[in-house]
Amino acid sequence: MHTNDDDLRAADAAAVRASAALVARVTDDDLDRRTPCAAWDLKALVQHMTAQHRGFAAAAEGRGMDPAVWQTTPTAPVVADHADAAEGVIKAFAAADMLDRPFAMPEFGAFPGRMVIGFHLVDYLVHGWDVARALDLPYQPAPEVIALARPIARAVPDGPDRLAAGAPFAPALAVASGADELDEILSLLGRDPRSGG
Repeated sequence: MHTNDDDLRAADAAAVRASAALVARVTDDDLDRRTPCAAWDLKALVQHMTAQHRGFAAAAEGRGMDPAVWQTTPTAPVVADHADAAEGVIKAFAAADMLDRPFAMPEFGAFPGRMVIGFHLVDYLVHGWDVARALDLPYQPAPEVIALARPIARAVPDGPDRLAAGAPFAPALAVASGADELDEILSLLGRDPRSGG
């Protein structure tokens, strides 16, 4: 398990805001577009991202084991709701004692905040790519964000659990020779950077 001691909050905020900038470009006509997440169209993906931001923020406040905080809100305006949740999780992670505060979450169990923020960073680096692919837009996160996320992605266990319903990542793919750091992260987490899925 990766145990990065760095303060990843600035990198996480950059990844969240980069993905939010892409979501801000989503129109009503885009909501049924396919995404690299096979089970979700773009609307479902953005709703998932929104719910995850709210759940992580609640976990930062000690409420992460309440299943209600992880639920999507199907009737909410998709883009505006996501923007609010994205800024909310950045604010929640900014608390002074956040790095060592215990986070308890149904999906992960209990970990120190610094590790949970690393999980969130990788998730939103990848989900930003998912949204960009769905919209056919370029995606180039800051190199320092990618560099900080890569060792975390390398530490995510591969195996049969990734085939389970609701698994956050598909089984790892072979990393192409000469792949850049982002493509390596995507491949390790089951995305094919060459096909868009």
